[in-house]
Amino acid sequence: MSASELAGTAEEEEQPRKRAPWGVIALVLLTGLALIRNGSGEFDVGPPQPATAAAADSRVPGSSAGNVAPLAFSEPERVRIPSIQVDAPIMPVGLDSEGWVGAPPPEDPNLAGWFTGNVSPGEKGTSVVVGHVDNTSGPAVFYGLGSLKKGNRVEVGRKDGKTAVFEIYGIEVFQKNDFPGDRVYGAKGAAELRVITCGGGFTKQDGYAGNVVVFARLVEVR
Repeated sequence: MSASELAGTAEEEEQPRKRAPWGVIALVLLTGLALIRNGSGEFDVGPPQPATAAAADSRVPGSSAGNVAPLAFSEPERVRIPSIQVDAPIMPVGLDSEGWVGAPPPEDPNLAGWFTGNVSPGEKGTSVVVGHVDNTSGPAVFYGLGSLKKGNRVEVGRKDGKTAVFEIYGIEVFQKNDFPGDRVYGAKGAAELRVITCGGGFTKQDGYAGNVVVFARLVEVR
């Protein structure tokens, strides 16, 4: 399974890291894996997809939104999503030579990537964590992402010893050829997180047609 593109975004604040223009084509990680949908048996139902009722409503804040001050920069080390049993290390990913956002090596199913062209998780702005939905052995780190619900939490452990806790306020799937980059990646004036993997329809020729995107806000620091 090959890594594909993930469109980046530029936050307004200047940072010492290279920014990707979110306006350039949408993106994402992998072409997908035939094992999931080709009748192999064990995994042929495919990954769960978000319910329509889980769509993000930017007008509705998280339960504790606005009560937590954003953090200073610190690289993330681990992502945990207790409701779907995710507990994975995070590696930095940047832009490749063609300007696409890279993905973690697909050979490691339990590995996520933090896009270094955006803020670190917990900083003011929108941070981005990506991961594969599957690999040649079956489901990977974010296979269950589409089953998340509003109110579930994502925990990101950072190198400074702090854990940034985000509350989910939306989960949606977007077609890659109609990806709303500004909506997904644009700064919201607070510390936000996007967790992204592949999703939507699948064909052996083109892989997954879309991307599952989790929208979350910082609600706690531990």
